[in-house]
Order: sequence, then structure tokens, then C-alpha cells
Amino acid sequence: MSVDETSRTSVASETVTAAEALVAQLESYGVEYVFGTCGHTNIALLDAMAGSGITFVIARHEQAAAHAADGYARATGRPGVLLMHVGPGMTNAVTGVLTAALDSVPLVAISGDVPSYYHGRHPHQEVNLHNDADQTAIYRPFVKRAWQVHRVEDLPRYMERAFWTATSGRPGAVLLSVPMDHFSRPVPPTSATAYPLAAQERPSLPTEVVERIADLLLAAEKPLVYVGGGLRRGVAADALRSLVEHLDIPVVHSLMAKGTLPDSHPLLLGMPGFWGLEMTNSYTREADVVLALATRFAETDASSWDRRYTWQFPPSQLVQIDLDPAEIGRNYPVTIGAVADVAHAVPAIEAAVRQRQPTPRTRAGLRETITTTRQTLFRDSQQRGTSANFPLRPERILADLRTVLPPDAYLVTDVGWNKNGVAQCYELPEQGRFITPGGASTMGFGPAAAVGVQIARPDSTVVALIGDGGMGAQLPAIPMAVEQGAPVIFVVMNNRSHGTISDLQAASFGRSYGCDFVGPDGLPYSPDFAALGRACGADGYTVDSADAFREALGAAVAARRPAVLDVPMVNEPVPTPGHWNIKDIYQGIFE
Repeated sequence: MSVDETSRTSVASETVTAAEALVAQLESYGVEYVFGTCGHTNIALLDAMAGSGITFVIARHEQAAAHAADGYARATGRPGVLLMHVGPGMTNAVTGVLTAALDSVPLVAISGDVPSYYHGRHPHQEVNLHNDADQTAIYRPFVKRAWQVHRVEDLPRYMERAFWTATSGRPGAVLLSVPMDHFSRPVPPTSATAYPLAAQERPSLPTEVVERIADLLLAAEKPLVYVGGGLRRGVAADALRSLVEHLDIPVVHSLMAKGTLPDSHPLLLGMPGFWGLEMTNSYTREADVVLALATRFAETDASSWDRRYTWQFPPSQLVQIDLDPAEIGRNYPVTIGAVADVAHAVPAIEAAVRQRQPTPRTRAGLRETITTTRQTLFRDSQQRGTSANFPLRPERILADLRTVLPPDAYLVTDVGWNKNGVAQCYELPEQGRFITPGGASTMGFGPAAAVGVQIARPDSTVVALIGDGGMGAQLPAIPMAVEQGAPVIFVVMNNRSHGTISDLQAASFGRSYGCDFVGPDGLPYSPDFAALGRACGADGYTVDSADAFREALGAAVAARRPAVLDVPMVNEPVPTPGHWNIKDIYQGIFE
């Protein structure tokens, strides 16, 4: 053996590939699953993953992979990890990563890229034309940070930064773009452990701020708490419940925060704004102090920020607490704006309130009024849910779900009746979980996200409650569930239409065009979703009567297998008592 050959052998024995080091680093961060698709730019990383403790979940389409990683993250609280290929692989995943980003879900997206030494020469699938090999630019408007790796030595440091950035502060999505040759380059084995994740210490409220907030709540005659999706179940939710019960304060919640307090709680008013009841919006208008926790005052929850309908700041005083300083005062002026983790802030406020006023406060008739109004909402929905009409009314589908599903089931929705109707009038059991796409309101989120939730919670019952439009948008979710042995139940609310938009168009323009699925014969059209499920290896149930849905759902829950339930449904609009400016726009009324 020559001296050069001996030297090369010695170097090789002292190194590993960057892909092998990266997989070891991911394992050290607790990563158990990576969701994605293969491509020539990432198979070196996949090969390294094959001998590890990480499971790669093939999704067949990058958007499905992103939604599945998103669902996994929402169910576990840990970052989801997504693996993509250069060019079309990355662009396919944009919508899924955007959905996670806008809902503050921690997601680490890793993409292969063109070889570093061919940058700008327009090699196969390079994103170019107007800017050479800059695929990170596609993601920059919505990810927290995007890294383009230029040296293999930087890869472990950037990976640590990616996980830290995705999970610290306001969680969100990040992107790491890696030239494919870097995965195969040699690095020291120690690079896998060179950058351990630091323990996070989230900010608390200063004592004087806690005291000011407590004093405002105690002095208020009509206080109100507005809860957003950033307040998770656990210590913060327990403290919130204790606080509002002690001071008898009504609570409204954003779409994402459904389930933070039980739907049956006597102080819970539900959602404000477009989907809010008149009683709910009257409380938001008349409140003198509003404590807003981890929420951004989305347009639908704020009636397009029209003060005539929902929020009135001033004269109401706003106390806004959020991890993201950019959200403080974004849409309304604040009396107190504080950057803090609500998991620390709410218990501190609750303790300060009790210290100042040990005796609970009661507001005459408040709980009775809320309970009566809310129970009327649920009761009316349940009454409509007794209808034996076929195709089914949407409330009948919700009623049967409520009856058949175990109380701790995960309900993963898409958009339309399955999201808005559930959020408004489905009485979620106290142990139940509701997962939905909020910020982007993405059609096609539900099917694949449910697979990610099921992988995260293998012993739970997980239902993807989706429209036929959403199911049609993410068909790869079915074979993904079958391959993973994930017993997701796909309930397709099939009205042969993009129903919510069809209703909106019909109400605003007197007809629906381009929103309904129609065959060449001019009749309503739909694929046979149950047959499609069977073709993929799942169970398939075609619901052909009002009672058949409950029977099929019960069978699917008991079987613990992937199942597709094709449920014919009439097209009915979700009740919308509040205001949304888009209806004014259709009528030619502009701000």
C-alpha cells in the first residue's frame, strides 16, 4: 500500500460522513420520526438514517409530509422534522410549512440542494432563472429563519440553531438548505455532539407588572379574558381556570384555543367575531378590561377589526401578553403590553389576585346567562342532529361523532363545516383534543395531519374530519396511514362541493359557479372515497342511510385499522352571527 493510500485510509477511519453525524445529532435531540420524500439530493441522509433509531415516514407528496410533521408536533409539543428534495420537492411543501408557521408550530424543514460546486450553473432542478440557487428565498416570508449551508463544517451548528429557533420564543417553522455533496463529505465523529441543545428558560412577568395586571382585573367591573392558541393545556390552563372562577370572569377563545377550557364551563362564551354569538360579541364590546393571552386578534375573531361589532379599544383597556413582541399592539392599542410565556404569567397573576382578594367574587346571573345561551346553542345543534334526512345534515354527523367517539379522541379537521361548525357548536369532551389549521386555513391539512397525530399518539382514536375537497386535495394521506399502520379514521363530509365557498358565492352573487364538482353529464360528481380507501388497503365504508354512519363509525373505531367513511352530506352554511368585511366587499362597500 502506498503512503498516499495509507494516509487516506487513516483519515477515513477517523471520520464519518456529514449525513451520519447529522443523524446522530438528530437522535441526540430526541427525534424519533422524520417525514418526507426521497430525491437524489437527500438519499445520502436517508441511507444514514436506515441504521438509526429514527423512522422515516414516506408521504408520497411533500405537502402531505409537511402536514404530517405538523400534526406530530401539535400532538407531542416537540418539533416535527421534514425532509425534502431540491426544487419541486421544496415548492410542493410550501403550503404545509406555511400552515405550521402561521399556527406557531415548531417544524424543522431540511432540504437537499444542488451540489455546492455547481451553484449558478443551472444543474438539474436548481431553482434559478432570476436568482441562482436561492431556494431559501421561497420560504423566507414565513419561516422564522432560513439557512443556506455553504461549508460542511457549519452543518451541525446550523442544525442546532434550527432546533433552537423553531422551539424558542414564539415557536415556528425553520428551513435548512443543504447542498447534496455536503451530506457525503467527511467530518469528525465529534461533530455529532459538538452542539447540544440548550435548556430553554422562557421569560416570566416582572413582579411589578404582575401586580399592575392583578390590580386592573380587581378594579374592573366587566373584565374579560381572551385566550389564544399559545396557551396550552397544563399549568397555564389550570391557573387560568382558577383565576376566572375566583373572580367570575367570562372567557372567549380563538379558533386555535378550543378545548383550553371545557366547552361545558359556565364562564366560557366561545369564539368571538364572525362565528361568535351575539351574546359573546356583546361581552367583548362592553368589557372594560380585556386580558388577552397568546393571541394575535385574528380578523375573524375581531369582525374585521370593525369596532361596531366585537372589540372596542378604547374605551376598553387591553392587557396583552405574548411571547412575540411583534404581536403586542399590532391591531389594538394596549394599556399593558408584556412579552412573556403565558405558562409563567397566568399562574403569577392568579397568585397575585388571590393574595389581594382571598374571597371569591361573584357576578349576579353571569354563569346562568352564559350556560343557558351556550346550552341552547349545543341543544339546537343536537336537535338538528337528530334529523333522519339523507344525505345527512352536518349536525347529524357531528352528533353521531359525539356519541360514538371515546371522550379522549383527537378530532383533526380541515376547513369548512368540519372546522367552523365543530369550533362553534361541537361540545368537545373535556379530555378531547381539537386540532385545526388556523392562520392559513389550509384545505388539505386534515388528512395528512391526522396521520402525524396518530403516529404521535398510537393508542388514541384519531379522526380526520374533512370535506370531499380536503380529502381530494391530500389523497396521499391514505396510503401513508396504511403503510404506517396508523388507524386513522377519515370521515369525508361529502357534499360534492367546496361547500363553504359555494354557499358564500350563492349568498353574495345569487349563484354558485366554479365551486361545485360537476361531471360531464352536468350532474354532481364525486369520487368513491370508500372504494379508494379499499384500493389503498384501508377499510372503506359507503354510508347510504342516516343510521349507517353511526354504525360504520362504531365499526371503524373498534377495528383499529385505517378507514375511509364516505358520508353524503347536504350543503348547509355554518351559522355566522358576526361580521366579516368580505361580505361588504362583494356588495361594493369598502373601508
